[in-house]
Amino acid sequence: MSTAVFADGEAVYNKACVTCHAAGVANAPKTKDAAAWAPRMEAAGGIDGLLAIAKSGKGAMPPMGLCATCTDDELKAAIEYMLK
Repeated sequence: MSTAVFADGEAVYNKACVTCHAAGVANAPKTKDAAAWAPRMEAAGGIDGLLAIAKSGKGAMPPMGLCATCTDDELKAAIEYMLK
């Protein structure tokens, strides 16, 4: 997919993250659920740590989630969108 498709965090989320993070599939933290994200954010050491986890995968989430072509900036934007 082109970078134009993933112009912002919401677009990345809607294309690659919504499937699992909207419903909490396989214990994925739900989008905008501060209580679910807080311990993960703390354990990861912040947004850069969450980005590293997204890139390497965790549990049922494969490396890069469902966006194998995303850049670091696109993944980070999607994570920030899910946190807000």
